[in-house]
Amino acid sequence: MTVLIAGCGDLGTEVGLRFARLGHTVVGLRRNASVLPAEITGQSVDLSTTKPVIPGDTEFVVVAISAGSPTVDAYRAAYLDGLGNLLDALATHDENSANVTPHRVLLVSSTAVYDVNDGSRVDEQTPANPKPGTDSIVLDAERMLHQRLPAATVLRLAGIYGPGRERLIKQVRGGAALSTQSRHTNRIHRDDAAAAIVHLLLRPEPPAPLYLGVDNAPVTANEVVTFLAAELGLPAPTLKPTPKPAPSEPESHESQRGGDKLLSNKLLRQTGFVFSYPTYREGYRALLSGRGTRHS
Repeated sequence: MTVLIAGCGDLGTEVGLRFARLGHTVVGLRRNASVLPAEITGQSVDLSTTKPVIPGDTEFVVVAISAGSPTVDAYRAAYLDGLGNLLDALATHDENSANVTPHRVLLVSSTAVYDVNDGSRVDEQTPANPKPGTDSIVLDAERMLHQRLPAATVLRLAGIYGPGRERLIKQVRGGAALSTQSRHTNRIHRDDAAAAIVHLLLRPEPPAPLYLGVDNAPVTANEVVTFLAAELGLPAPTLKPTPKPAPSEPESHESQRGGDKLLSNKLLRQTGFVFSYPTYREGYRALLSGRGTRHS
């Protein structure tokens, strides 16, 4: 049986390698499939404009598409046009691709669909309330998926860190300061995100329609910065007021999506999933020690 990874970037590749090690045939879709490792059979396709070829024995589909830039047009092309073309291909029945009915389909989404800024707790029962623009498009993609494949699963991931995603470490090394308006942050290690996807697709029980992918420790940004400085042997960060953007100066895309919320992973843990990096401490220590690699 085949596992199809639609959007075989960093996370999708890690998912594909894990399935390959379990003996599955893995097909990865991306614009330039020549960069994929040998364990993954690549198909070069721009999903925003083209329907892919779906192997007839496809059992699992992981949709891990991403936008090429943080613009509304890029998000619409990736999440709506790209997902639509994939779903159209799955629904195509002819002599070459008859009865392509995957056992399970999982869409990787984002916890940015929760525009929560009061530090409250958020779980799968919390109504999504995305800001207009890119975050709303992500929610539209989730709705499209469930309209066309009601049994599909959505995994909303918090901020992913890990190999190749070490921006905060670089900022601390560059002298990042503490903020007087430090918000709660939520994250998940890339390897745990990939492991959770494999776990949800392979477990005997049918997955729920929605899970939050986040580790056990939502904490303030200041706490993480202080921890990293200590691990790096740097002086304790100083407190620096966070300047408010001028009326004509929009906040960065990242700050728009951050919010201030405490995400719960209780439902994911109830499936029996065990984190390799249950908090930021274990995850960042692995990165700092060099135990993290581009792909495990």
